[in-house]
Amino acid sequence: MTTAVSMTNDHSAPSRVAMGELTRYDDAPLLTDIAANGQGVFLTWADDSQASLPYLWLRDHCACSECRHATTRERLYIPRADVDAPQDVSLERGHLHVIWADGHESVFDGGWLHQRRPGTRSQDQVPERQPWTNGFSPERIGHAAFVNGPEGECAWLEALLRDGLVMLDGGPIADEEVSRLAERIGPMRPTNFGARFDVRSKPNPNNAAYTAIGLALHTDLPNWRQPPDIQLLYCLENEAEGGESIFADGFAAANALRDQAPEAFRILSETTIDFRFQDDTQDIGIRAPIIELDADGRVVEIRFNNWIRDTLQLPAHEIAPWYAAYQAFWQLVHAPEQQIEFALAPGEMIAFDNRRVLHGRRAFDPNTGRRHLQGTYLDRDMLESRLRVLTRQG
Repeated sequence: MTTAVSMTNDHSAPSRVAMGELTRYDDAPLLTDIAANGQGVFLTWADDSQASLPYLWLRDHCACSECRHATTRERLYIPRADVDAPQDVSLERGHLHVIWADGHESVFDGGWLHQRRPGTRSQDQVPERQPWTNGFSPERIGHAAFVNGPEGECAWLEALLRDGLVMLDGGPIADEEVSRLAERIGPMRPTNFGARFDVRSKPNPNNAAYTAIGLALHTDLPNWRQPPDIQLLYCLENEAEGGESIFADGFAAANALRDQAPEAFRILSETTIDFRFQDDTQDIGIRAPIIELDADGRVVEIRFNNWIRDTLQLPAHEIAPWYAAYQAFWQLVHAPEQQIEFALAPGEMIAFDNRRVLHGRRAFDPNTGRRHLQGTYLDRDMLESRLRVLTRQG
């Protein structure tokens, strides 16, 4: 079938086409030229960018009410591996019009197509994670800025997603304030310690955090198949001597290990070990590597908690090399130049990426004053979602 290509000469200001999309695209350039063939359409935009889109892709992305639910915006069309060349392809006022072989009509906003042209990164506003460099210090966002407008909240979200660590200061000394702040972002992530927990010394603890001892750097709950993504810790009282908070970037340490001791890095990223928490009512365990990589070899997660490493069940010849690799990583993350340390003051909240940033504390003396933090966890998906919503509303 020969595909007809038609043009219009209407030069009045074009309206935009509803594409069932909440992200703005009305400032993206419109189409200025098209050339159709038997497989797809070659497109040219007002900024001189060009791209080819197959008919398969175009048919799958039709945004009409037959192909997308009008309210949920979810796809109704079921894609096919074969799509006949359309009857007609036309450029009308900067937008692409297609009449398919079966008579179905699709209209694509030129700016929407520009945002999604092949080879273009997503318009996502979520920042990429950046490992810490020497002299890193977390951004500080005022509590009032966070709660009184999107600018402060966006700055807090961007810093946390980018750096893995951000401070909120100037907050009220109020019970459950951490819960109120968390719920602006999304539902709190419950674990076997509850949705919101109190960090203070108490009798008969079931976790080292509920003692006064120093805590070496670690990530929380690596014994879970999906450890919590983000941890919030809000300071209500901190009068005891000691108890300074310590943080280190596990991504930066892992990258340093890869450079300095590649065999140790290989062992920790390829060897799965057992993590396990158990008390009278819970027994939660998983087998996973300390350093997790994605398909491109990039570090995407650190599981590091010496208290809840379970029995090391490895073949005898792998045991000594594993301990040597573990020691090398331990020394890197605990090196003074890798760490930042400070004492939280009442009304301050530290938030960090628990699957990247290791945290710990100095020992404190509970006889010298009270120390009380309240904490909770959030899913990273909810932080990214909140940032996208605030960005498109801005």
